[in-house]
Amino acid sequence: MLYILWGEDDFSITRTLEEIKQGLGDRALLATNTVTFDGQQLTLDQLKAVCETAPFLAEKRLVIIQGLLGRFENRGRARRQKKTPSANEAEGEYKALAAYLTSVPESTVLVLTDGRIKGTNPLLKQLSAKAQVRTFPMLREDRLRQWIKREAAEQGATISPQAVDLLAKLVGGNLWTMSGEINKLALFAAGRRIEEEDIKAVVSSAQEANVFAMVDAILEFKAGTAELLLEQLLSRGASSAYLLAMLSRQVRLIVQTKELRRQRKPEVEIQSKLGLAPFPLRKTLEQAQRYPLERLKAVYRKLLEADLAIKTGKFEGGLALNLLIAELCPQPR
Repeated sequence: MLYILWGEDDFSITRTLEEIKQGLGDRALLATNTVTFDGQQLTLDQLKAVCETAPFLAEKRLVIIQGLLGRFENRGRARRQKKTPSANEAEGEYKALAAYLTSVPESTVLVLTDGRIKGTNPLLKQLSAKAQVRTFPMLREDRLRQWIKREAAEQGATISPQAVDLLAKLVGGNLWTMSGEINKLALFAAGRRIEEEDIKAVVSSAQEANVFAMVDAILEFKAGTAELLLEQLLSRGASSAYLLAMLSRQVRLIVQTKELRRQRKPEVEIQSKLGLAPFPLRKTLEQAQRYPLERLKAVYRKLLEADLAIKTGKFEGGLALNLLIAELCPQPR
């Protein structure tokens, strides 16, 4: 049996792989009969040696190959170009692998997992007719909202449509983070329906959203708004040290984003370099476009001064943050 699981949603790929494992009998025995390969380095001889070894005290052996399809991305162009020795070698390599992957012993279950690949991927085209292929794109909009409802139900909770919308907006399509947040919300609600107020109180991204708003207010000289947001965050249990660190981090990310934009880096590369989820990435890109570098540098210097004042005991944390806002957002004369 050959499975191909590919796409950007690695959370769902992992869950599907667990479902496959559950269908293969005793988990303890399966663990001793499971081998995982790095598809970028795998050779045909290594694959044969494992697949043709009889399972130990079990009916099936599970072989997981990660990234094998990606290894042959863009090779399809070779047909439209004059073939070089390396292109010919690569074509022979994936064809040999494809021939063997579709003819392994019945005692071996093969699972190929990969990230985002093209439909023209030559190895995928060779294998598709003889494999169970499932794609897992990043969930967005209605499909993400439907997933949130199902996940909440699986965790024994119900959630209002308004809460679903807010959760989707704050967390985005990272299902690892989303599943964790739903778990926290289910425990917090303790049997009642999850509402918007629960998300504002519990979800870490909600605090992050208020930090974004406070950065906006400070950079736009809106002292009243910044002070109100600071008071709300402190009243919900956020420490002054945490807020100062988050403010400093966000201003630093905005500066880094401006530089990457200046270098004409695509959004996907900016996201990778900064390690941001979709919602924080979107907010940071907006802020990088909106605010001049000199203002960002001035705010960052004051944040560092406030951090030093707190650490040396000159000011208590909450007072230091209020003084910081007053200094950065002077009232017009």
